[in-house]
Amino acid sequence: MDLQLQGARVLVTAGAGGIGREIVQAFHGEGARIATCDVDDGALAALRADLPDVLALRCDVSDTDAAAAFMAQSIAHLGGLDALVNNAGVAGPTAGVEDVAPEDWARTLDVCLTGQFNCTRAAVAALRDSDNASITNMSSAAGRMGFARRTPYAAAKWGVVGFTKSLAIELGPDNIRANAILPGLVAGDRQRRVLEARAQAKGQPMAEIEAEAFAGVSIKHFVTARQLADQILFLTSPRGRTISGQAIAVDGDLGMLG
Repeated sequence: MDLQLQGARVLVTAGAGGIGREIVQAFHGEGARIATCDVDDGALAALRADLPDVLALRCDVSDTDAAAAFMAQSIAHLGGLDALVNNAGVAGPTAGVEDVAPEDWARTLDVCLTGQFNCTRAAVAALRDSDNASITNMSSAAGRMGFARRTPYAAAKWGVVGFTKSLAIELGPDNIRANAILPGLVAGDRQRRVLEARAQAKGQPMAEIEAEAFAGVSIKHFVTARQLADQILFLTSPRGRTISGQAIAVDGDLGMLG
């Protein structure tokens, strides 16, 4: 399937590792022009070595001024913007709400939600000039069903869904579409660390925690980063032109987060 993304100008936040790296590689494979950022200097160096034509800069998107500077430099480098993928996020603490430190709460919302606001507000003017403009925001299954002992993360991801729907309504007249992706249990280091933290907090073996996690999932396999990237590619392609305002679950029909 030709997704007609050759030459598309794409900006992906947190694109040097994990899901973000897979998204960058998927767009690169389609011939898109890409700018990305990350806070992991080692991962950025590796990305620059592997994909030297990708603009890869250091930026913490929760920093309003830094995000604005990164967006301006990236849009100038790309000569405009067709697609913004707000992927940056942190897992936040695993703890009962009474044990969550206020600074951990604030940091989780700053990265997972305010970071998306910072980048989006700096992207809209350029997106208005595109004939295939889209914003894709990374939420989570926790953004539609909640997540015990992960209240900062769940609150941020619910916020992403509301932010996305509001963007779709507001920017639709400008032919800018906005959608949220809600991954379930995703293969990779972040999910492993979350499950390990839960196992430690509950004093249970990792195998039991993983079994509990999949108990409410119809398709009992981890979601891969490539599956998420494929969904994003379709949404940002001209084939996804009339898909907007959606919170799209990619989670194997997950029914509950423990």
